[in-house]
Amino acid sequence: MEYRKIGLTDLQLSVVTFGAWAAGGWMWGSTDRQEAITAIRAAFNEGVSAIDTAPIYGQGESESIVGEAIRFFPRDQVQILTKYGMRWDLTKGQFAFHSQTNGGEPIDIYKYAGKESIVYECEQSLRRLKTDYIDLYQIHWPDNSTPIEESMEAVSRLIEQGKVRYAGVCNYDHSQLQEALHSLNIVSNQVPFSAVNRKIEKEIIPFCEQNQRSVLAYSPLERGLLTGKITSGYNFAAGDHRKTHRFFSDDYIQRTTIFLDTLKPLAQSKSASLSQLILRWTIDHPGITIALTGARNAQQAIQNAKAAHIYLAKEDIVFINQQLADAGL
Repeated sequence: MEYRKIGLTDLQLSVVTFGAWAAGGWMWGSTDRQEAITAIRAAFNEGVSAIDTAPIYGQGESESIVGEAIRFFPRDQVQILTKYGMRWDLTKGQFAFHSQTNGGEPIDIYKYAGKESIVYECEQSLRRLKTDYIDLYQIHWPDNSTPIEESMEAVSRLIEQGKVRYAGVCNYDHSQLQEALHSLNIVSNQVPFSAVNRKIEKEIIPFCEQNQRSVLAYSPLERGLLTGKITSGYNFAAGDHRKTHRFFSDDYIQRTTIFLDTLKPLAQSKSASLSQLILRWTIDHPGITIALTGARNAQQAIQNAKAAHIYLAKEDIVFINQQLADAGL
């Protein structure tokens, strides 16, 4: 496994980081708790030291699963990344969307990052994670109802108290990140990035590179689209958010399939799966520090971890980029 420093800190994360959204089941058509725990432990055994989760993932379920999975790990050998600012149990802040719990109960999701809410959320996360500190604490989404300065000052107090080591943000544009940096040493921005979703190349990556902040890429396999296992007419489980997502329309799936088919000989030459090839391409992409990818079972977790061992020459990367362009992706 390869490890990279986050920003100008001593925090090092595995280049393949375990993303625990799907492990919580929420918006993924439920979860198998024991399988998720086994997947996290299998990933750790392959060198995946970092795990990214959030309270909203399963309304506490994902954090609880992570806490159980790492219970016997040496705490200084695992890095816990979690978030704040998405409340399902409080009608305050900026309304985000209607949703359902894993059990089908309707809930309303609010973006709220007020000072007292952050303090409360941190305590709840520490309890579920069975730890006394969080390595990287990130605002989940921008909250337009709360001044950025207020949110950052609350996290600063948590750092002073030793409950948080470093502060990050998620889904911030470059201007929001710049504003946050006036109040706190933000070390990273976690944003969506994949071979078919490269919007951050225009502003966010250049800003982070210039300011020596890390980019944590989530959904590098575009929610499974880039694994090669999603075909036209795919039957998504009830509650799976991908069913209505634009990347999973038949037209987009067909174009992606054409692109992935052109990569099969290269993947075979590397003794790699398509998903491993795409993960390695993501890790090697200029400006990307780490890639977060989920797994529902141990087999998937191990396969993701082994992507770090693949070597892509410069001409391999040029070839992949050309196939993307040819496919109109």
